[in-house]
Amino acid sequence: MTVTQDAAVTGTAPGARRVPVSRGYRFELVKLVSQWRIRLLVLACWIAPGLFVAGVGQQSTLPADTLFGRWMHATGWAGPLVMLGFAGTWALPLLTSVVAGDVFAAEDRLGTWRHLLVAVRSPARIFVAKSLASLTVILLLVAGLAASSTAGGLASVGDQPLVGLDGHLLSSGDAAGRVLLAWLVALAPTLSLAAIGLLGSVALGRSPMGLLLPPVVALAMSVAQMLPLPVAVRLALPGYAFISWNGLFTSPAQLAPLLIGVAVSLVWAVLATVLAYLLFVRRDFTNPAYDGSGRRAITLGVLPLAALTAVTVGAVAVATPSTGSGIEQDKVQKSLATVFAHLYRLQTEQLHRPAVTEAQLKATAACTKSDGQAAQEGAGNDWRCVVSWHLPGVTAVTGTAIYQLDITSDGRFVADGDGPKEVNGYFLVRTPTGDAPNPLWQFDGNVDLLETH
Repeated sequence: MTVTQDAAVTGTAPGARRVPVSRGYRFELVKLVSQWRIRLLVLACWIAPGLFVAGVGQQSTLPADTLFGRWMHATGWAGPLVMLGFAGTWALPLLTSVVAGDVFAAEDRLGTWRHLLVAVRSPARIFVAKSLASLTVILLLVAGLAASSTAGGLASVGDQPLVGLDGHLLSSGDAAGRVLLAWLVALAPTLSLAAIGLLGSVALGRSPMGLLLPPVVALAMSVAQMLPLPVAVRLALPGYAFISWNGLFTSPAQLAPLLIGVAVSLVWAVLATVLAYLLFVRRDFTNPAYDGSGRRAITLGVLPLAALTAVTVGAVAVATPSTGSGIEQDKVQKSLATVFAHLYRLQTEQLHRPAVTEAQLKATAACTKSDGQAAQEGAGNDWRCVVSWHLPGVTAVTGTAIYQLDITSDGRFVADGDGPKEVNGYFLVRTPTGDAPNPLWQFDGNVDLLETH
């Protein structure tokens, strides 16, 4: 908008004093939190997760199909991670939609742009104030989800060590730090969805599609993560950061996918916000019938983000050694053997048997996919593995156990024990928190998609 247009809309002289961003930010923040739906969301995010986690922690059955769900009886630190998995798929996209996806469109529906421009006298300052206000509310909602679910887990189960994705025990303090880091990592893709919401709210005007854009984009990225895509494409999508926090719960931590996912998400957030700003300051506020930017929304919105995705795919492909799915036979065998050794030691302690270390066990795994009739790589539920180990003082293999593995495209796997029963069958063991299933019966693991050795 030119100076002449600004004067025509606001009815002030070109040299008139404009309202500071700080005052506009406070005004927009008050407008947001005065809406009943925003108040309900804040209340729900600060109460509902805690009640849910506490309730599930007292049930006899657990959401074992959810990452860390099988440990909700054992430690309160599993609860916020289960909630984080749910939030990344459903809650956070919807929250960004309601807040950021409607912050500009609401003014179009109410027809209040002229009044706002007269008060603030600067489209650029209006954009900054609205963006900061929506970001503040989103951060408040995310903080509520994290704090409430953590409080519910600790109150209902307690502050016990957490079993990581490679089977090793994380102390309470270590678990607390990694849970906090996991939620901070999830902020990056949340910001990218919020920026997409701002872009949709600006570009599509009063159309409801602006409100639906963040969850639609999040759903598309979730579907893409379930497809057998190359690692470079998977990591080039901002939604991967909702998954990559899993790598914090292995030793050593799988940081490469996590850092790439966070960086991609932040670049998306910056680009989408800049595009929304350019569309906003160039719109014609003198037209009361304005209903979105139409063709400009495609040229300044969709095409740059598509180009960014293509560039990111190329950059990740060049920077990382993995070109296929990243799920390879040797990686699966190494990961399974590591988890088994850690959990075997845990089982030994729970059954009050002579202590044994992972180094003494020398656990190894031999895995095949589709009975060796297909390529020995990629996701699927047709992986069959035989784990072998030694006992202290014995040079020959002293035990073997069979597992059926279901590996998803993101590298997570569920190992289901298939005998012998006394090793990985279902039976209860006594733990400090009560009776629990044999830790070697069913357990989760994670294959590092970028691991090279």
